[in-house]
Amino acid sequence: MAVGREDVEILKPRIDKREYRRIVLRNSLQVLLISDLDTDKCAASMNVGVGSFCDPDGLEGLAHFLEHMLFYASEKYPLEDSYSKYITEHGGSTNAFTASEMTNYYFDVNTDCFEEALDRFAQFFIKPLMSADATMREIKAVDSENQKNLLSDAWRMNQLQKHLSLESHPYHKFSTGNWDTLDVRPKAKGVDTRQELLKFYEDKYSANLMHLVVYSKESLDKIQCLVEDKFQEIQNSDRSRFQFPGQPCTSEHLEILVRAVPIKQGHKLRIVWPITPSILHYKEGPCRYLGHLIGHEGEGSLFYVLKKSGWATGLSAGEGEWTSEFSFFNVVIDLTDAGQDNMQDIVGLLFKYIQLLQQSGVCKWIFDELSAVCETGFHYQDKISPIDYVVNISSNMQIYPPKDWLVGSLLPSDFNPAIIQKILNELSPENVRIFWESKKFEGLTDKVEPWYGTAYSIEKVSSSKIQAWMSSAPNENLHLPAPNVFIPKDLSIKNAQEEVKFPVLLRKSSYSKLWYKPDTVFSTPKAYVKIDFNCPHAGNSPETEVLGDLFARLLLDYLNEYAYYAQVAGLLYGISHTDSGFEVTLVGYNHKLRILLETIIDKIVKFEVKPDRFSVIKEMEIKDYQNFKFQQPYQQAMYYCSLILKDQTRPWVERLDVLPRLNVEDLTNFAPMMLSQAFLECYIAGNIEREEAESMVQHVEDVFFKGPNPICRPLFPSQFLTNRVVKLERGMNYCYSKEGLNPSDENSALVHYIQVHQDDFILNVKLQLFALVAKQPAFHQLRSVEQLGYITVLMQRNDSGICGVQFIIQSTVKGPAHIDSRVEAFLKMFENKLYEMTNDEFKSNVNALIDMKLEKHKNLREESRFYWREITDGTLKFDRREAEVAALKKLTQQELIEFFNENVKVGATRKKTLSVRVHGNQHLAEYHSQKSEAVQPNTIQINDIFSFRRSQPLYGSFRGGIGHVKL
Repeated sequence: MAVGREDVEILKPRIDKREYRRIVLRNSLQVLLISDLDTDKCAASMNVGVGSFCDPDGLEGLAHFLEHMLFYASEKYPLEDSYSKYITEHGGSTNAFTASEMTNYYFDVNTDCFEEALDRFAQFFIKPLMSADATMREIKAVDSENQKNLLSDAWRMNQLQKHLSLESHPYHKFSTGNWDTLDVRPKAKGVDTRQELLKFYEDKYSANLMHLVVYSKESLDKIQCLVEDKFQEIQNSDRSRFQFPGQPCTSEHLEILVRAVPIKQGHKLRIVWPITPSILHYKEGPCRYLGHLIGHEGEGSLFYVLKKSGWATGLSAGEGEWTSEFSFFNVVIDLTDAGQDNMQDIVGLLFKYIQLLQQSGVCKWIFDELSAVCETGFHYQDKISPIDYVVNISSNMQIYPPKDWLVGSLLPSDFNPAIIQKILNELSPENVRIFWESKKFEGLTDKVEPWYGTAYSIEKVSSSKIQAWMSSAPNENLHLPAPNVFIPKDLSIKNAQEEVKFPVLLRKSSYSKLWYKPDTVFSTPKAYVKIDFNCPHAGNSPETEVLGDLFARLLLDYLNEYAYYAQVAGLLYGISHTDSGFEVTLVGYNHKLRILLETIIDKIVKFEVKPDRFSVIKEMEIKDYQNFKFQQPYQQAMYYCSLILKDQTRPWVERLDVLPRLNVEDLTNFAPMMLSQAFLECYIAGNIEREEAESMVQHVEDVFFKGPNPICRPLFPSQFLTNRVVKLERGMNYCYSKEGLNPSDENSALVHYIQVHQDDFILNVKLQLFALVAKQPAFHQLRSVEQLGYITVLMQRNDSGICGVQFIIQSTVKGPAHIDSRVEAFLKMFENKLYEMTNDEFKSNVNALIDMKLEKHKNLREESRFYWREITDGTLKFDRREAEVAALKKLTQQELIEFFNENVKVGATRKKTLSVRVHGNQHLAEYHSQKSEAVQPNTIQINDIFSFRRSQPLYGSFRGGIGHVKL
């Protein structure tokens, strides 16, 4: 059947127990089979070597449009949307993306229905049906997707870089497509888009340009039979690989300085060089080496100097967009206002650092250190979800030889100074493109990028001018990084003394609680530590909330040059502000974790406010709040929904109002007051023995609460903070309407939320089963049939144990009130489907949900997040999945129907609905007319969120105080 197995040795991680086999089918389709006896999900990914670079002239976005269309139906499975419905109802998910030289389709599904799912998936590439009706509808979805991107700075700046390149090169193209490129313009030229779509598919989708990865629980032999059976009918027209030789940038596109106006507040410098693609030298890793040094944040680095000068708040460096023919090396610097005023010095310092690298020569010890970090990272990598894994590998298969399909370019192992030097030489003033973004350029530009409407201007910047900037740049002590002391040496696995299935409460005092969960599953030399500082003085006003946030940000800022080395070595850390204080998280190799934890604790205790850093962090925070209004409308709607439901939450505008007035003295006074009383909730998991865990928490307690002058006192019982949620009234519909915050945004959004119950195993599974059964029909009806908008989601919602379900829809074509009515119409239609569901269908859905619940955690971080959520919500149901499976097994179809009729059905007496409507500039008339309309019966119009919240009862909190858990 197959051309054959090719027993090539595929390099895999040391701790990887999966089996791999490469086969080539007789139609020349290359396949990697993966057998994982432990998996709970099967997955597949097909990578097709055809991307947006193949779009015909005048039909921009055709490859992307085709990607959308293949999901609809096929000759073998002609019912529209039956593929997505099958995947969703069997616990899976599916998606695709179009890149410049490839399009990737992928799905995952529960293990017992993989064969049929794979058969349905294979039909994408055998006999898809692209009906005329579906084609017209889906152009609207592509247009809606593009509308979502129009006000995104990332999309805008990416297209601007493409725009300023050779018009004859495909890099220059607009890749997404919209109504104009796929309908209006083709029609004007007498071109039939559907015929072009069919022609594009026939002409370009050939089996010899495809790479498939199939991930299953079965043996390799069984998977091979399955793949041979399902995929050999894909047509092989023996197409040559599509190649796009030549550089997209000629001399006219180099030595340029482009000033561009972004949507958001803030200033950015993107310094870009066309370079030799490092894929040609992936074993030597030239861009990894140079990105590591130019992007370093330790003492003596470029970022360290820029930060010390108060000019930059972030810097990244590395290879950006690339193909085998061309590539770009990017340095992206987030500027402060002062940095914006010193752009020339910053560019001068960057070139000074590049000059330092030239003078230092390529250092073997740095390469060896980087190589060692990469090797440890590869061999001890966390297992990720099968769906992500197959996408990574199928993309690699188009690029790398089979032995490197799993590793790609992750393992630079061949030290070759000449190759690194070659790329370094290309980072020259003669070769540079500088893109400078700032709102300050508004009104000062003379050009507009055609697809996104970005205002910009362009000027030549000669290499002699950059030399002058280098000469006038401040004389700073730039130097190479020091050897990395955080690289782990001890990677041994500690024996957990006991098989602990769930976290145990290891110790409890008036100062802290320690939850402990040794690793009995993953066998990696890694640990997870979370310490939540509950400080009652931290969030009792907008001022203290903002000061708490500044405190956490400054701590990270102070730690950066020291702890950046830990990050490079695979030991990640975070300090984040919470509603009740702040939390410290560490995750990664356990060998040096304690050293980092003790350093962080020391920094907290000795916290002092450095005025220069305070002003920079405050400036960043002001911009973050100002940029809130540029969030997508659906994100704004979700924010209002949370503000209405969650007690004690405050609006961002209040924080923005107080922030400018706060000064160094305020934070200096606040920090010791916040830390004067605290309770620590701790969770330690992974490759750490219980004595070590106890000793870590003991150390933290000793530092804060012990000694002659303790900085911290324990809390009184009355001071424990709870997280409480508004209890909506049965039989009532609540509605909150708001204008979109960005007057330029044409998108409107709706969050239609149905509140159901407080955490309860039986009610949970009824809600989850409803959500599973309704998810795909909702998407199909509201997105595919009615084309309300690209973002159309039905999902569960859980606020501190208060459970419900929400529809989230963003649209330019209809206003939120109309969309709300369509959600209700869908629920009426769905009611019939629920009654018509056969007993077999019901059982199939129940089994799918059981399989989803029993899916094992793939890595320590995922497991820890699950248990930490139980701890922070106060629910402490560590056996939640097992208990909910038991409840599911007893559930009857009649009980599900009764649940729907009581809680979800339109007009149900117990139903509690909250509609949050955000109106874009297309639908402001609807917003204003609503105000004068009579309110419907059983409907409450929320005008003031806080008056409303104060008038409502609250659910009780699961979080008790210190006596909450009995030992």
